[in-house]
Amino acid sequence: MKELDKLVRILKLLRNPMAGCPWDRKQTVKSLKEYTLEEAHELIEAIDMDSPEKQKEELGDLLLQIVFISRINQEQGHFSIKDVIDTINQKLIRRHPHVFGDTSVESADEVKANWEKIKKAENNKKSILSDYPDSMPALSVAKRIAEQASSVGFDWDEPIKALEKVEEEIAELKRELPEGNPERLNEEIGDLLFAVSNVARLLRVNPEFSLKQANKKFKTRFRYIEAELKKAGKEISATSLDEMEKLWQESKKI
Repeated sequence: MKELDKLVRILKLLRNPMAGCPWDRKQTVKSLKEYTLEEAHELIEAIDMDSPEKQKEELGDLLLQIVFISRINQEQGHFSIKDVIDTINQKLIRRHPHVFGDTSVESADEVKANWEKIKKAENNKKSILSDYPDSMPALSVAKRIAEQASSVGFDWDEPIKALEKVEEEIAELKRELPEGNPERLNEEIGDLLFAVSNVARLLRVNPEFSLKQANKKFKTRFRYIEAELKKAGKEISATSLDEMEKLWQESKKI
């Protein structure tokens, strides 16, 4: 693709020791980590905004990081962007035997199950569960490892049973509250969050995105409380919980 080739040539020029850009020449694979993560988050936001124009822009920014990191690796004699593309092409063909081979599947869930089995065989993994990076959001990891366990039949039959597990974990947390043991409370909170993520997964809801939406909703409603108190000439720190709750309920109606 000529457009991709042009981007590769631009990066090569920017990295040129003599005629390139001082900032671009200074970058390393590690220094680009923060920009890659930032661009990925901005792409997700563009998707949430349902804006094709923003998605196009952010996809370009993310692609830049991919080509940039590939260019640095090529300079060090490791691999090029062509190797990256070839690797993903081969992986997609291997992991879609129902399209490129003679395997038959009946549903998208069966495709996912086959994907995990092929992935395990490729990497000679002893476990069906993957080792995800520590930097990955914990709710997303909980969803993924539960999906992988589900691919071999280790799963609830229906969401209501997973919800009962949430109630069980809440009961266990309540039993630990009087003791106040930090380690036990930390463990029970973790169990509760994992159980909630399982309910979300079975309802085909991404728990990470759900929590993100809840965070935004909380901020909007809390800022309404702050704004209304400011209009009334009151300090929020000196306002009773009952009054703040009343404003909170007003914000929900708005």
